[in-house]
Amino acid sequence: MDVPVSLEHQVHGKERVRVARVWREGTVHHFVEWMVGVVLESDMEHAYLNGDNTGMTATDTMKNTCYIVAKRMEQRCSPEEYAIALATHLVTTYPKVTGTKITVQQSPWERVCVQGEAHCHGFAQSGSETRVAEVYLADGRKPVVCSGFSGHKVLKTTQSGYEGYIHDQYTSLPDTRERMVATSVDAKWSYCADVQDYDAVYKRMLTSLDEAFFGAPRKGVYSPSVQFTLFEMGKRAIASIAEVQTVTLTMPNIHFLPGGNDKLGLKETL
Repeated sequence: MDVPVSLEHQVHGKERVRVARVWREGTVHHFVEWMVGVVLESDMEHAYLNGDNTGMTATDTMKNTCYIVAKRMEQRCSPEEYAIALATHLVTTYPKVTGTKITVQQSPWERVCVQGEAHCHGFAQSGSETRVAEVYLADGRKPVVCSGFSGHKVLKTTQSGYEGYIHDQYTSLPDTRERMVATSVDAKWSYCADVQDYDAVYKRMLTSLDEAFFGAPRKGVYSPSVQFTLFEMGKRAIASIAEVQTVTLTMPNIHFLPGGNDKLGLKETL
């Protein structure tokens, strides 16, 4: 039976392109590792409808372009700046490409200290979070840039509670004003102004979110719920970073449940 079917939307691309870039400035080297994703919007309906690949930008081409554009970045750059350069190259080089979305995930490599001194070419992964940059570029328009990170694990052993919620036959959690709270923060933010230094904004965002979560070093700040703290973190970031327009936060709980002899019904023998 013939059923009318139409192609509503199509894109194609390449994911998980691992790019390593070293900038050598005399004896001091700088290193980044990026995982790059490319999605192309293009006039390629005929590939889906007729099996005709004429004019298609192959995934192999996209992969190699990721390497070439990284090599052309002669000065140290942020993942956002690299993504803009890659998007611009793809849209301006291939006639059928009308738009592209580039995603760059940057691994947390940091320069190590050895014998109290920063090593000139030694690096180690020191953080839990992965930095993320997204750039969307349509033909003839300015790039739309979003930045963020995923997997930023934070924990505090006190100054947190949770109470006042519904208690019914399905609830086993007691109210408390004293608990440990931990979460893995994913953050994404958009910009309302041109950014001169994406690296500086990234560091300020991490600092702002951490300050709102933890509070002052010797006192902390009370958290009545993850929801309340999440909103306070977003408010602080927007208020303190002029270039940022919106912030989206995802903060699932990492549970550490109370234990010990009294909780387990055990008697300790000394």
